[in-house]
Amino acid sequence: MKGTHCVRLLKIGPFASLALILLWLSGCASLPSLEGRSESTALHLQDARQTQLGDTFRPQVDLHPGKSGIYPLDDAWDAFAARLLLAERAEKTLDVQYYIWRNDKTGRLMLSALLDAADRGVRVRFLLDDLNSRPLEGVLFHLHAHPNIEVRLFNPFMQRNSRIWGFITDFDRANRRMHNKSFTADNQATIVGGRNIGDGYFGTGDGLLFADLDVLAIGPVVQEVSLDFDHFWASQSAYPLDFVADVSAKRERYAPQSIAAMMSSQEEVYEYLNSVMDTSHMQALLDGSMPFEWANTIMVSDDPGKGLGHAHGGQLITHQLRKVIGEPEHYFELVSPYFVPTRAGTEALIEYAERGVEITILTNSLAATDVAIVHAGYAKWRKPLLEAGIRIFEMRRLPTNGEPESDERLARFGSGAASLHAKTFAIDGERVFVGSFNFDPRSVALNTELGFVIESERLAQRIDDTFSERMPYMTYELKLSSSGRIYWLERNPGEVIRHDVDPNTTLFKRASVRVLSWLPIDWLL
Repeated sequence: MKGTHCVRLLKIGPFASLALILLWLSGCASLPSLEGRSESTALHLQDARQTQLGDTFRPQVDLHPGKSGIYPLDDAWDAFAARLLLAERAEKTLDVQYYIWRNDKTGRLMLSALLDAADRGVRVRFLLDDLNSRPLEGVLFHLHAHPNIEVRLFNPFMQRNSRIWGFITDFDRANRRMHNKSFTADNQATIVGGRNIGDGYFGTGDGLLFADLDVLAIGPVVQEVSLDFDHFWASQSAYPLDFVADVSAKRERYAPQSIAAMMSSQEEVYEYLNSVMDTSHMQALLDGSMPFEWANTIMVSDDPGKGLGHAHGGQLITHQLRKVIGEPEHYFELVSPYFVPTRAGTEALIEYAERGVEITILTNSLAATDVAIVHAGYAKWRKPLLEAGIRIFEMRRLPTNGEPESDERLARFGSGAASLHAKTFAIDGERVFVGSFNFDPRSVALNTELGFVIESERLAQRIDDTFSERMPYMTYELKLSSSGRIYWLERNPGEVIRHDVDPNTTLFKRASVRVLSWLPIDWLL
């Protein structure tokens, strides 16, 4: 029978044959039924308040009814220590949702912390986008086999050995990813923001360090995050690992000794935690003395149906942001590593500027970005934005020792050849957004996103201070010459250097970006 099919394919011509092959692959790649998938929900609030974390935070939460406690995690080591501490202190549940989880030192330490929690009896629900999961497969099978851990993959690829075939045979679905990032312990504390899990996000390796931002939250907004996690966990895009992969066969491939080598020992976890705590501000998390900012905080997120193209209107984060934030009247400060405003976004920003709104934008320079094709979608809009009086700063690719050297926290935030990864904006000095949402078409139309809108003048001022005090030594400011050409100002202590082309880039890279900018691909970026 197979031979007959091959002969028929040859007879109908190469192009038709290719089409039929792709159609056949698409049929083979269809997703299985979700019948028999287990059901679970977040820890009930009454039970959550009786946990150790509940005891720690309850006095502060009760003193600020209706408000949530927010602590910014702009320091990479603090951000890592906070996650380890929540995993260590959890008694009942850990709900963990991420887009990227690297198989490196940081990733293995965090996975070991989850495993240790499960060994103590904590129920761990681990929801991971499937796009980058392959390097972790062995560990994921090991974790999924634990009675207290369930691993689910969002929008999984049925062709497990090749993501490329998944895109070819099911592009519309495969191109939609879960970009959310949250880490919630006992429904009492959560971490939400821009960081994925990996050395580059926590400054623990020798490679690229992303300058990033999360917030640690307690209070009512935590229950909103838990409910949102439940929606994603029960969505039509969340598949238990054993539904899409042959777990028994993989267990034979990944022997226990190889799994042990891939994981970090608990001694390593606690040794690293103790070393981080020596220089971290997270010790206050243990005794309830952390100086939270208490503010009205609203969670905004996409409905998980967006992963299948089924979310519309109020189910989208963009609609919720417009409703909650409104339009800026005086100031708009935007931080976005992958800034692709498109024509519509550019026109909207220019309209705000013409109404007298002071707009400042921080994004990556061509030298600092880790996705050059995204820079192509941004670079072509720089000139009209500058002509409208909008200020643009681009993150430098800093030397490994950071600048200025005397500022330790600045070095930890932006050293190691930094690339911007934080996603935040402040409006009118009153409201702040922190989350996973980039100012680009992919965040708007394709990926699911999650974040907080925080009504806090203090946090808005903190972002403003970042622009005025920290950014000059970490960025280039873009200007227009009298002839209308863009140039870059690099400010260093005691000197200002002018660049007439994208700084620290080659002619080939600049030319490549220029060519890419001509292509009609902004909707993919």
